[in-house]
Amino acid sequence: MSDTLYLSLWYPNLRLAALAEKLATILGAFAAHGGEPKVYAATVWPVSWRETPVLQRVWGHAPQGAEPRAAVEEALELLHDDFAYEFQIGWSLWELEEGSGLDARWLRARRLVRVTGYGPLFDEGTYEQDGHIRIDFGPDTPFLEEDLELDSVGAGHVAENILQLVALTGAAEKASGATARLLWSELGESLAQRLAARLGVAN
Repeated sequence: MSDTLYLSLWYPNLRLAALAEKLATILGAFAAHGGEPKVYAATVWPVSWRETPVLQRVWGHAPQGAEPRAAVEEALELLHDDFAYEFQIGWSLWELEEGSGLDARWLRARRLVRVTGYGPLFDEGTYEQDGHIRIDFGPDTPFLEEDLELDSVGAGHVAENILQLVALTGAAEKASGATARLLWSELGESLAQRLAARLGVAN
């Protein structure tokens, strides 16, 4: 069963004014780990997810996208402690072509990843559970493909996806100075064990 994959990052005594630098650094890390160098879109949410965004800006995929620092600066002009700042950026993984049947083909497919920074009062302090910054990677299928009997090619692609995920999460944590991180899924199962088991199959 497909599940949504997240990375949550926490920072000690984070001041709201320092959030912009953290976000720009994390968005900038994508280019070296299978992602695009520019930001696709930005949305600013007031108070909670139930409210209407106060800013929505779509630049498009590279080369039309916005430089990470410029995108963050524009969105965080509206700096409030009960706002959330969401950015979308392209990230490519190996995935099976849809409807390919017996002649399955593996392709590098782009997905939009959401990187969200939370003000301390947004949605009643959601950062305590979700992190000061949360990355939403989307469905975990490319990292597990648990419904498939993988041949050596497929296993190699899944392993490459997992290693790309590990490299990106490590780079985001280190570059932004996070002191705690959690890679998790909505189902709450042992994601690390599932990833390690799948990587073991690939090796």
